[in-house]
Amino acid sequence: MGSPNGGIVGVINPTSFGKCTQTIATASTPAFTTQPGTRLVSALVVAGGGGGGKGDNPNGGGGGGAGGLRTCTSFAVCGAAPYPIVVGGGGAGCVSGSNSSFSNITSTGGGRGEGTNPLPAQTGGSGGGAATISSPGGPKAGNTPPVSPPQGNPGGSGGGGGGGVYSGGGGGGAGTAGNNFTPSVGGAGGAGSDVTPIFGPGLPNSGVYAGGGGGGGYNVNSIAAGAGGTGGGGPASQAGTGTAGTANTGGGGGASGSTVAGGAGGSGIVIVKELNKASGVWNLKSQFSAVKQGTWVLPPLIPIDVDYLVVAGGGSGGPGGGSGGGGGGAGGYRTSFPGGTKLTLTGFGATAFPVTIGAGGAQDAPISGRAGSPSIFSTITSTGGGGGGTFSAGGNGGSGGGGGGGYGPCQTPDAGGTGNSPPVSPPQGNSGGTSNPVPSSVNNQNRNGGGGGGAGGAGTNGFAGTQPGPCSSAGSGGVGSPNSISGSAVFYAGGGGGAKGSGGPAQPQGGNGGGGNGSVGQPLQGQSPSANGTAGGINTGGGGGGIIQDASGYNPGSIITGGSGIIIIRAPGPSNISAAPGTNTVTTLPAPAGGCKVATFTVSGTLTVS
Repeated sequence: MGSPNGGIVGVINPTSFGKCTQTIATASTPAFTTQPGTRLVSALVVAGGGGGGKGDNPNGGGGGGAGGLRTCTSFAVCGAAPYPIVVGGGGAGCVSGSNSSFSNITSTGGGRGEGTNPLPAQTGGSGGGAATISSPGGPKAGNTPPVSPPQGNPGGSGGGGGGGVYSGGGGGGAGTAGNNFTPSVGGAGGAGSDVTPIFGPGLPNSGVYAGGGGGGGYNVNSIAAGAGGTGGGGPASQAGTGTAGTANTGGGGGASGSTVAGGAGGSGIVIVKELNKASGVWNLKSQFSAVKQGTWVLPPLIPIDVDYLVVAGGGSGGPGGGSGGGGGGAGGYRTSFPGGTKLTLTGFGATAFPVTIGAGGAQDAPISGRAGSPSIFSTITSTGGGGGGTFSAGGNGGSGGGGGGGYGPCQTPDAGGTGNSPPVSPPQGNSGGTSNPVPSSVNNQNRNGGGGGGAGGAGTNGFAGTQPGPCSSAGSGGVGSPNSISGSAVFYAGGGGGAKGSGGPAQPQGGNGGGGNGSVGQPLQGQSPSANGTAGGINTGGGGGGIIQDASGYNPGSIITGGSGIIIIRAPGPSNISAAPGTNTVTTLPAPAGGCKVATFTVSGTLTVS
């Protein structure tokens, strides 16, 4: 007689074919459905944070407690089955947060911070902090109702209102208790907990949740407000409403330092990771059945290290305004080639990695130029270039837009936008140039925009010139950067040239790397430009050239957009990669590149590695 387990000797081991799929719920879901092969999950359940307490002069309120935080690393489920998810809301000022749940795992909302009107603090996942006058009962306990491991911690003590001390205690956090007051500052909120060891990197709020809200201070006595706890806790206030806890972190709200309400608690979050667990041995019948159902765990993708070039969309040129607009900044330029830190791609079976190509900034007359859109691959994001200015500073971005030309004599110059914004290392771009001031001794037509910044250099400043003396000029676009990741050196991310307010011998030049040239105006105001500007180069991330207005108030012959971005991935020769859709390409480089494969993306799509 055959054995019931197919002839294999040994214990039956639990298995799960969840493919490590991770679901992040930021709002309630009536029926989250597991995959057919899933039998085990890891779950994170964070409740809504409590609202901060209300102070009154001269007393600070208590910080709101964080929402309860519970994790389970091996929770049994059925395949292809629905499970309700509830994401609790954060409490308004002086109100406790709401519970969150997954299946039968429930985390309790954070307790409200104590108010001085009086309004007692409350227990919860983490407890609320005490106010300056704590006659209603002081700080409250966390982990209420009790679970193991604990879902939170108690709040901190307030200052009691005597001896010139007027600060409240911090709300409790998932990682630590709320801090007590000090004579000079309200208690900081308790720290949250980091769940990346369970769920990995790339989570919202860097994977740290349930920080407590800060205790209130008092501005008259220079008693500083307490900081919020890491994990979304809201900072308190000295004289106004406390800061709300960060949404979808369960952070407690910061307390008020005056008669207004405290900050609201942050809403909760639920994360479910469907696990692969394949210890043990299977007979061929079981394996064949799992393959047919699509639940068999594919072998892990052998990690491959790839070089990348990620260029964002360039900003559009400024339209001017009876003057020369600033050139658009180039899109952010980030690369590992040559010699930088490569990206490691991992997954299971054939894995698709999304690729986003940033569009160039649109022209929006008569407003200042528009920023380009970011380009994204894996963990690398390049920021769109800043738009050129019009009577204004250039926009910030991967590279900054040029400042817009002024109107009339003695006009204050406008600064170029800041490049490498937000900052990364190495920098992704440079700042734009400044527009020129117009001395009263110079013809009013000499109003020139600054050049947009490029990946390889800043945009230059506009120059008014003198009479007699050197001719005026607009700023040139900053030079781009060359890169040979594709097998030959190509410049990318040049800044757009600024527009020149009146005629002259030379058109303002865009930076090498797709930067558009700036417009040139006629010597007499109100006439059409003598030279139209040009757009940033397609798939270069170049900034658009600046524009000069005509008599109708806009130059209809010159719609100067920024250039779209580009992403290039270079993989080792033995790698099996493909690019979709078909407008994107994969080529194999000849020697001496060793047969490396190069995927070039000119539109958004996916890179598949198998």
